[in-house]
Amino acid sequence: METKEKGSYKAHVLVLPFPAQGHITPMLQFCKRLVSRGVKTTLVNSIYVSKSIHVDDLNSSINVEAISDGFDEGGWAQAESPEAYLTKFCAVGSRDLANLVKKLDDAGRPVDALVYDGFLPWALDVSKEFGLVGAVFFTQSCAVNNIYYHVHKGLLSLPLSDSTVSIPGLPPLEPWETPSFVYIYGSYPGFYHMVVNQFSNIDKADLVLFNNFYELEKETVDWMAKLWRVKTIGPTLPSMYLDKRLEDDRGYDINLFKPKSAMCMNWLNEKPRGSVVYVSFGSMAEIDAEQMEEVAWGLKESMFYFLWVVRASEEAKLPEKFTDDVSERGLIVTWSPQLEVLAHESVGCFVTHSGFNSVLEAISLGVPLVTMAQWTDQGTNAKYVEDVWGMGVRTRQDEKGIVRRRVLELCIREVMEGQKGKEIKENAIKWKNLAKEAVDEGGSSDKNIDEFVAELIRP
Repeated sequence: METKEKGSYKAHVLVLPFPAQGHITPMLQFCKRLVSRGVKTTLVNSIYVSKSIHVDDLNSSINVEAISDGFDEGGWAQAESPEAYLTKFCAVGSRDLANLVKKLDDAGRPVDALVYDGFLPWALDVSKEFGLVGAVFFTQSCAVNNIYYHVHKGLLSLPLSDSTVSIPGLPPLEPWETPSFVYIYGSYPGFYHMVVNQFSNIDKADLVLFNNFYELEKETVDWMAKLWRVKTIGPTLPSMYLDKRLEDDRGYDINLFKPKSAMCMNWLNEKPRGSVVYVSFGSMAEIDAEQMEEVAWGLKESMFYFLWVVRASEEAKLPEKFTDDVSERGLIVTWSPQLEVLAHESVGCFVTHSGFNSVLEAISLGVPLVTMAQWTDQGTNAKYVEDVWGMGVRTRQDEKGIVRRRVLELCIREVMEGQKGKEIKENAIKWKNLAKEAVDEGGSSDKNIDEFVAELIRP
C-alpha cells in the first residue's frame, strides 16, 4: 500500500534484537544511524522487555513495537530452560512477527527489510515469506562467530583436543581461548545450540552485518567475505562519543537497569585524571561469592580509587562491611552510565568481564583493559584484547577457576603505572582513533551503512 507517508522516507526497516540489554543496545544504535539517512525504522522488542525497560529519551523518529516471546510475564526467567525459551519464542515469535509485518502494511507503512539478531534465525524465514531484504546482525565479534561457524559446519570437531586450534582468519588459539560453549563441551546445551544455530540458514541471508569496524578484525572479515556479503557497521556507540554528526545522540536511551548517573559522575569529577579503576562485569555474568571476595580485596589492596558496579542481585556476595571499609577510595553502585564513565578523564582502566559490547566501548573511548573473562565469548575477546589489539592484560585463574586478589592487583598496577601500561595506553589511543575514522564520513562503517540503505530503495 503506497501512501503519502511512504514518500517521506526512503525505506522502512524492522529491527529485531534478542531480548537482552547487550543485544538491544547495539541494534537500537544502528536504528539511529538508519534514521539519520532518511530510513524509517521500527525496533521490535518482546512484550516482557517492553514492559521492563527504562526509556530515557528515545529518538521520536524510531517506532517501537512488541511481539510475544511466549513468556510475557517474565521473559527468559519465566522459562523452565533456555531450550524451552528458544523453542517457544520461535513458534510464537514467528507468528507475531508475520502479523506485525501485515499490520504495518495495512497501515500504509510497508516494510522493506528485516534486520534480525543472529540468535533468532527463524526471523529470516519470515522475511523471505514476505519478500523482504533479510539481514542478520551479529552482536559478537567476527572471530567468535567464525569459531561457531566452523563448529556448525563440522570443520572444528568437538570435544577439542589439547592441540592448538587453527581457524582461517584467526590467530592460533589455545583450547581455553575459544568460547566456553566450545571449550567446555556439553556446558549450557541451550546456549550452545543457540550460538551454533545462528548459521543454520545464514546462506539465505541477503547481508551479514557485524557490530565492529573493518580495521579491528580485517583478516577475519576478509575470510568471511568469501562466504557471505559481510558489512561491518560499527562501533554502534552514540554519535556524540565518536563522529559527533548526530547531535541528539548522547545515550543508549533504553536500559533494563536504572543507572546511578549523578552519583557516579559527581564522584568521578572529584578524582584526578587517570586515577580511577572502573569495574563492571556486565548485565548477565554471575560472580560466585569466593570470586567476589577476591575482587573486593584485590581492588582495595591496589590502593587506587575504584568505581565498582555490583548489580542488586549480587550485592549480598560482597564481604561484610566492605562498602564502609573502602568508602574513602571506592564507590559501589548497582548500575552505572557506562559510556559516560569510560569517557571521563579520571578513569585510567576498565576491569571487565570482556563482553564484546564493553570491549568495543573501551576501544572506542581509548580505555585500557584488565580482563576477567567469565564464560561464553569472553575468553576469546580477552585473547584479542591482550595479544591482538595490545590494549590490555588478561588475569589468570587458579586451579579452582578463581582470579586471586594478588593477581588482580598486579594486573591493575601493570596497566595503571607499569612499563607495559605505557604501550597499552598508546595502543588504546590508536584503536580509539581508528574506531572514530570508521564511522566518520567516508569511513569503512559509514560506507557500509550507506550501501545497505542504497539496496533498500525501490524504484
